[in-house]
Formats: sequence, structure tokens, C-alpha cells
Amino acid sequence: MIETIYIARHGFRLNWINTNWKSPTGLPRDPPLAAYGEAQAQELAAYFLALPEEKRPTIILSSPYYRCLQTSKPTSQALEVPIYVEHGLSEWYSPVTPGTGLHPRPSSAAVMQTYFSEIDPSWSSIWYPTRRGEDVEALHERANGVIDLLVTEIEKRFGVKHKNILLVSHAATVIVLCRALLAQPDLPLRVGCCSISELSRKSDATGVLGAWEVKALASGSHLKEGASRDWGLEDIQIANGKVISDQGVPETQEEEDNCGPQIRRSSL
Repeated sequence: MIETIYIARHGFRLNWINTNWKSPTGLPRDPPLAAYGEAQAQELAAYFLALPEEKRPTIILSSPYYRCLQTSKPTSQALEVPIYVEHGLSEWYSPVTPGTGLHPRPSSAAVMQTYFSEIDPSWSSIWYPTRRGEDVEALHERANGVIDLLVTEIEKRFGVKHKNILLVSHAATVIVLCRALLAQPDLPLRVGCCSISELSRKSDATGVLGAWEVKALASGSHLKEGASRDWGLEDIQIANGKVISDQGVPETQEEEDNCGPQIRRSSL
């Protein structure tokens, strides 16, 4: 069984310091890391490499966004472990403004492998977020569903091969994943770039949700300058009690929005 789950946020984004950035993939809202973010990703890899071998992650599951795959790459190379692309770990977008289109969705693992050779495309995403965006309640529901299916599917598919896994995602998604694993939906948490959360399975636990205890939450102690640009759900803009909607990508209203779980929990 999986004994430890590490969860890291991606490194510092280029678009935070350069308004003229270009997406390497051509996907809207998919900036790469800044040089500082790439250095953070190297520090993340050094941290995991310095762990005793029995504590290192043996599998990385990453959001399909370029910045997360960039963050995952040095650790994948240092530990010689594969990256699996999991859309369930994707960025959180607030609900789209009606009539403005859908939110972007990154390409498949096979396509992203042309950018990152460390990707193993044999993993099929178990969850796709809706391209219509999510309110905070739906974001929590996604995290609960994704992590429950993810842990169970890894154990079903690989048996005892992977005792420690690393998830690489985005601030909002990291927060709700930690809340889901701890069964603490109101857990206060702010997450900085390339911070690490470490959760260990309780010895007497059953199931997935609530079966974990905290070893570290959003720690930046492994980073030379600490975890920068922290973010929390309290930073969400609210109007009339609801999350402010966001613009979709023009001319995407009629595109496919295959979303939700891609496997059945009962079949695992």
C-alpha cells in the first residue's frame, strides 16, 4: 500500500515577471517557469535525492500544465522515476462567464511527451476537470474524487511497487488535496512555490479520505529562499457570495467537455 504522499506546488511562473511570455505549447494560460522557478525545481529534486532511498517517491503524477511538468522533470531525472500525466491534478479555474467560451485543457500525455521525454504515456488520466470552471465546493468535490480514485488505482495497478508517491500540482488544487486526505475541509493552508506537503498513512486507517496524518504542510525549508508567492483560498475574489466568474477562451463554446471520473470506483 501507499505509505507516504508528497504534494508539491509548481515553481515560480514566468508570467509573474514578464508580460511578454509565450506558451511553449501554444495553450492559453500555460506559462513556463521563470529561471527562478527552474532553480526551485532543482532544489526540489535535490531534497528528494537526499532522502533515504526507502523514503523517496518512486512515481510522479503531475498536472498536465507545462509549469508542473517543468517542476517535475529534475526530480524525475534525479530519481530515475517516470512522470505520469494526471488531468485530475489540473489548475483550478472559476466558473466561466456565460457566452465567453470554455477554459483551456492541456494536451494528452502522448503529446506532452514530445516536450518532456520523462513522461510515461501508459497512464490514462482518471479524472478531467470541467472546462466550464468550478466553484469552491466543486473544487473540493474534485479533490475528494481524484485522490480516492488515484490512490486506489495505483495500488490496484502496481500492487506494492509504489510506497511513496509525489503529486505536482497548483496552489488551489494542492490545498484541497491536503484537505481531502486529512478529511479537514476547512484546514487553513497557504501554499508557496515548490513547497512540499508530506502525509503519511495512519497504521490503523481504512479507505483513503481521512486516512493520513501530517508530517509537513507546504514546507519551504528545503528551498534556499523559502517558499515564495504563497496563495490561499482566502485570496479568491468573491462577489455576492459567489466566486467571480472568469472569461473562457473565445470560440470554444462548442468544443468537447468530457469531464469527471474516467473509471468507476466500484470496479477497482
